[in-house]
Amino acid sequence: MNGILAPRASPTTSILPSPEPRAGPQVSLEIFTGSTVTVYPMSTHRSPRSLFAGATLAIATVALLTGCATASPASPVDDPSPGATTLSSVEDGGSTADRTDTTTEKANEEIVTRLITDAFDDPSSTTAATTADKLVASDAVAHGDGLTAGPEGLLAQFTAAHTRIANAQAVIKHTATDGDLVAVHYQITPTPADERTGEAAVDLFRITNGKVVERWSFDQAVPTGTPASGNTNTMFSNLYQPTGGTFAPAEEQEEANRQLAVGAYNTLFRDQDPSILDTAFDPNYLQHNSVAPNGTEALKSIFSGGTTFPPNESVISLADGDLVWTFSQSVGAAPGDAFIAADIFRVDDNLIREHWDVVPTAPAS
Repeated sequence: MNGILAPRASPTTSILPSPEPRAGPQVSLEIFTGSTVTVYPMSTHRSPRSLFAGATLAIATVALLTGCATASPASPVDDPSPGATTLSSVEDGGSTADRTDTTTEKANEEIVTRLITDAFDDPSSTTAATTADKLVASDAVAHGDGLTAGPEGLLAQFTAAHTRIANAQAVIKHTATDGDLVAVHYQITPTPADERTGEAAVDLFRITNGKVVERWSFDQAVPTGTPASGNTNTMFSNLYQPTGGTFAPAEEQEEANRQLAVGAYNTLFRDQDPSILDTAFDPNYLQHNSVAPNGTEALKSIFSGGTTFPPNESVISLADGDLVWTFSQSVGAAPGDAFIAADIFRVDDNLIREHWDVVPTAPAS
């Protein structure tokens, strides 16, 4: 499932709800340290198994779906260690473990939750160092601009966030766990009640035998001002309301959702076939990147205008509840090459209904 957590006991690190969380039952959870958190449903139709999705003109075209705008891709470490991911194919979504093993998936998600709750607040603390040493492999590979390997690299990433944003808090908005992969979509901000402040981030982790062995990180500034597109949705809110009642997708449905979203993304941006917009997308789908308006008409206009751009494709993907997460690279990229963006799609009744993304803004190193 995908949820939103209420305030923690800690006065500075928090996993908080959006300003107006959806109504629904509250569930108390004990996470490692014994601190109680409260979970609010992010949507009324989710899986019950997780705690909580070329040229400047060419990139701007991709932005109408992925929100890529003019951002540069995240950069990997210069010389990935032998632990770097080796994907057997784009179609398998990058997971090297059983996507139906919910017991291991839950444990993996708790590892990532603990890393954020223990380490983000004060990365220089003894608690942060102890938790990172326990849960992050010493040679864990890090992909992203300026990131370094191992537990020290994760703490350095969190420290950098505090340097950029004074009094920063990590406010988790969405999470997913699928196979050996765990993804977290969160806001870095000193004012959690305001979704139009700070930065948006997505971190992706690969967990093996109870430790992080590989991770990717994406972040960008939250846009301010009035967007030219007229889209005033925040980068984090949950707007889609299903008409067919609530449901908790089974594993089979989650995998079908993953195949649909990944297939739609690749058909549009790898094969550059816009006809997929009429079959895989809700015409009124909700967009959470201010570069792009809601709906599919803007995309159709761009494609019908003959704009071309370098093909890219989803390389890593997860499905959890009704959300599908994709991580894309240029076609033909090596596993350690730069990623373009992290995208999250809500799928309901075989259509893409809602979209969020985080696109790294720092130039590749």
